[in-house]
Amino acid sequence: MILSVMQPTYIPWMGYFDLILNADKFVFLDDVKLEKSDWHVRNRVKSSQGELLLSQVVSTPKGRMASVICETSFKSGHPWRVKHLKSFKTNYAKAAHFQTTFDVIEAYYNTRTDNLAEFNIGLIKLFMSLLEINTPCYRASQLPNISGVKDERLANLCQYFGADNYVSPQGARNYIDKTHPGGALAKSGIQVGYQQFEHPNYPQLYGEFVSHLGIIDALFNVGAERTRELIEKGHSTPIT
Repeated sequence: MILSVMQPTYIPWMGYFDLILNADKFVFLDDVKLEKSDWHVRNRVKSSQGELLLSQVVSTPKGRMASVICETSFKSGHPWRVKHLKSFKTNYAKAAHFQTTFDVIEAYYNTRTDNLAEFNIGLIKLFMSLLEINTPCYRASQLPNISGVKDERLANLCQYFGADNYVSPQGARNYIDKTHPGGALAKSGIQVGYQQFEHPNYPQLYGEFVSHLGIIDALFNVGAERTRELIEKGHSTPIT
């Protein structure tokens, strides 16, 4: 059984959904420290002027170093949702699949949850529904207390779910392999693989193709069915 674990991010890129699609179970690691300048609260779309970074606005009354994703709320009264919806309209209104995709997203943005984790996990699950990805997903904050940090915690999560294979994004390789290949996971008898995803090209507005944008770019331009096909096209067997 394959487990994958990732922090919930805002409008994740296509590879995030490849990781979910090819796992048997997926955990949103939402009980770790918030990084305000990271993908936890922002992502890129495309405009006529090039890449456009959209950021959620959160409140950190205890300071960034003391903020945890699942405990973080949006800044009261800030109109970032309205601004982001306006950006989608401005930059994608002429995209082939804009209206059908936008209607669903607009309805979601008008929900009233002010919790960062709830909003971003709900949005990811909305995209999963559009893409017909049915992998069972769990929130780390709602599981029994599972101890450890970094690869030790990942190993404990695998043991909790009965997973004998763990597929990791490439970015986690440095700390997983810090002491020896596979780290605490391999020590626990868990096979470790690292995601291999080659970002495919697809028709975009505004000239030259830009890769690694938020998934919303593909959904607007080519629709959910074709986006799912592109995710499958970009997948290859994880390397160990």
